[in-house]
Amino acid sequence: MVEKVTATNAALELIEKLKAVHGPLMFHQSGGCCDGSSPMCFPEGDFQVGDSDVLLGEIGRSPFYISKDQYEYWKHTQLIIDVVDGRGGMFSLEGPEGKRFFTRSRVFTPEEREELGQTR
Repeated sequence: MVEKVTATNAALELIEKLKAVHGPLMFHQSGGCCDGSSPMCFPEGDFQVGDSDVLLGEIGRSPFYISKDQYEYWKHTQLIIDVVDGRGGMFSLEGPEGKRFFTRSRVFTPEEREELGQTR
């Protein structure tokens, strides 16, 4: 099964560390103006998702949402959530850790697009 979103080991380790402090988590990828395209990490339920958001999958057993508009741009790619040094978004939980979540991507192969039911 092809995953639309996945995470590196470094990201999964940070997720577990944040869960130990904040409890269950959720992620949202908006591509908004304030934090660019950095995924934002919140305590589960602290960010209100709605009809304009798509549940892309889970990372570290935490739901990962993306805005519909952003999904339309990235639907042909697998999002790979990583961690880099630096300050995260002002509302994202990883900021005090001196780390930030970072989105990498790769284009799905034709076989993966077929499995996902995506046509050109």
